[in-house]
Amino acid sequence: MIRIHLTAADFARIRFAPRPAPLQELNVALMTMCRDDDQWFFGRWRRRVLHSLPGAVRPLRDLVPGARAPRFLDIVSDSVSEGLETVRATPPALVRSEIERVYADHPGPAPLWVRGLYEGDAGAWHVMRRAQRAAFDSVLGPVWPLVQDLHQGEFVRHALVLAEHGIAPALAAAVPGSRLRGNVWEFAGPDPLEIELDGRGLTLAPTFHRTGHPLLAQLPGHPLVVTYPAGPGLPLPPPGAGDTDDALAAVVGRTRLDTLLLLADEHTTSGLARRLNVSNATASAHTAALRGAGLITTTRAGRAVLHRRTALGSLLVRRWSGATGARPADHR
Repeated sequence: MIRIHLTAADFARIRFAPRPAPLQELNVALMTMCRDDDQWFFGRWRRRVLHSLPGAVRPLRDLVPGARAPRFLDIVSDSVSEGLETVRATPPALVRSEIERVYADHPGPAPLWVRGLYEGDAGAWHVMRRAQRAAFDSVLGPVWPLVQDLHQGEFVRHALVLAEHGIAPALAAAVPGSRLRGNVWEFAGPDPLEIELDGRGLTLAPTFHRTGHPLLAQLPGHPLVVTYPAGPGLPLPPPGAGDTDDALAAVVGRTRLDTLLLLADEHTTSGLARRLNVSNATASAHTAALRGAGLITTTRAGRAVLHRRTALGSLLVRRWSGATGARPADHR
């Protein structure tokens, strides 16, 4: 059982990663590729990925000689370039201690370039940067737009749960089977672990390249990152195999999504019903659900009931439609 102890300051700093972290997703994908798994679809994916890997990626295997990777690779950033710069800025003491840790039970000396990394050699850092970039381009590059759409759907899902039900159900939705007992968040893990956050905060980051228990990333001076499986596992469908423009609609429902899009402007219930081509009762039920989640407000003006999107509703629509170019469906 993993038990994470939160202070009041930690509760105030719980956040959901607003965008997927390229290097963190890459780390998880490479871990999955190296897993001994008998599921047939992993085997096909592994063969495809291994066939596409360029030689520049090979040094990453030297850096992870066993099941444990150096902690300085666990970077949550918005872009590959930002992540690579953050890795390069790792304090030398942490680089040395992490290389010692991952090689502690490994027979034989570390490869020459890893020893150079240990000593802070600029050429060794260039080797690692080139390997990470090449790995991302070959493993995740072809499916990264899909990862972004899937992440957007997760972001919306948790925003809705948090707005309607609060932090405890939102944590439980991220990690099924977990529970918040007082100030302690508990969930199953491979080994018993007690973590005192002491005000560092907590970041939830979904991954779409893993099944099983969540992964924890603890860098000194940074929030604890809980990377949790958010999908059924690999393989992700190739580009063009699915309609990724429906990411938000899959979460809130197509009619409720269209309602949110329409309510950038004020509408009455009957006006929404006409635009959506549904009955007044159906339009009223959808607005009640959206209002309960904090996505719209409802006011009365005489005999009319007026609905409009809230700031939270606009935030969700902007994040989604900015990526997909969505517009309200024409129901007329």
